[in-house]
Amino acid sequence: IGWENRERKSLIDRGPVDIILALALIHHLAISNNIPLLKIALLFSNLCKYLIIEFIPKDDSKVQFLLSSREDIFTNYTRTNFESEFNIYFSILETRPVLDSKRTIYLMKSNNP
Repeated sequence: IGWENRERKSLIDRGPVDIILALALIHHLAISNNIPLLKIALLFSNLCKYLIIEFIPKDDSKVQFLLSSREDIFTNYTRTNFESEFNIYFSILETRPVLDSKRTIYLMKSNNP
């Protein structure tokens, strides 16, 4: 941002921060922007020590809306695969279901020193 991109450091250069809260985000990155879960996990692991993140499954109405205008090519977008991919860069410390939904919130700790 700014003249010659020197006004502010990039998001990555400003980190890592202690914690990131990523609610209602993962499905936009994975489904809308075709970013693999593993790449999302890697980015977050470089940005924070702890991560609170919400996984929104395919049968959620918001994900169904995103898929309504495109072909569903996202066979790897599952809770099991989400956990598997994020476990490469994070330790899952706790999970909690979101009441009255199939969503899950995770507390994770980055494996980066």
